[in-house]
Amino acid sequence: MEFAKVTALLRATTLEAAVLTGRLVLYPSGIVPERLAPARPDDEPVPLGGGGRPVVLLHGFVDNRSVFLLLRRALARHGRHHVVSLDYPPLTGDLRTAAEALGRRIEAVLARTGRTEVDLVGHSLGGLVARYYVQCLGGDARVRTLVTLGTPHAGTSVAAPLADAHPLVRQMRPGSEVLRELAAPAPGCRTRFVSFWSDLDRIMVPVETARLDHPDLRVHNVRVSGIGHLALPVHPTVATGILTALDGDAAEDRGAEGAGGGTHEGTAEGSSSVA
Repeated sequence: MEFAKVTALLRATTLEAAVLTGRLVLYPSGIVPERLAPARPDDEPVPLGGGGRPVVLLHGFVDNRSVFLLLRRALARHGRHHVVSLDYPPLTGDLRTAAEALGRRIEAVLARTGRTEVDLVGHSLGGLVARYYVQCLGGDARVRTLVTLGTPHAGTSVAAPLADAHPLVRQMRPGSEVLRELAAPAPGCRTRFVSFWSDLDRIMVPVETARLDHPDLRVHNVRVSGIGHLALPVHPTVATGILTALDGDAAEDRGAEGAGGGTHEGTAEGSSSVA
């Protein structure tokens, strides 16, 4: 059994190294922020023409939209034709500022598509930014489903030299003011949450911090096996789980009709883990 664990860790570490190399290669392509399609002269919304709700993607700390290249392709193949990414600069000093910018971006997406709701996918810090927007800035009126990937919902204690010099890192530490705000009561929150957490995530310390546990939120936690932190946005099995999560809210709503908030553990397929 111990040998199996060591083998799994070695495989995950190798995959993390390969993903990091790919990130470094692709990073320059995501430096320039993505632009929304310009509004039409008559200010009428651009018809979305099917394909479900728009999907907004939010990257993690010191990353950019290039991290979602493979996920965007998977969403497009699955019929999600309107996918946009939000970039926030690494010099952003407050998670709340990024959450406010996310809100403005979502309003612009809705104005251009004529839709009233979006789905959100956030990796790592991006999931916390999205959650703050939903819980604290009224974003639950705009976000149907929020998927988080390796997000430090309870704060991460990972050791990183000089990392705490950055205010965003301090806001991801257990007990930070932002995390206390997110732990506060959130009665009536309308957004559905799906949180993917990995048993081999070396950035989330402990790994269970990426689980979302809140009595007022409608949460489905998905345990991922054998995948590290960097691989979560690019792994095909996780992408399949994200697609299932984004498409599964209607069925879950019918099954949960009349129920309040709560946390559930499993996967999009109903088993105990994925990958």
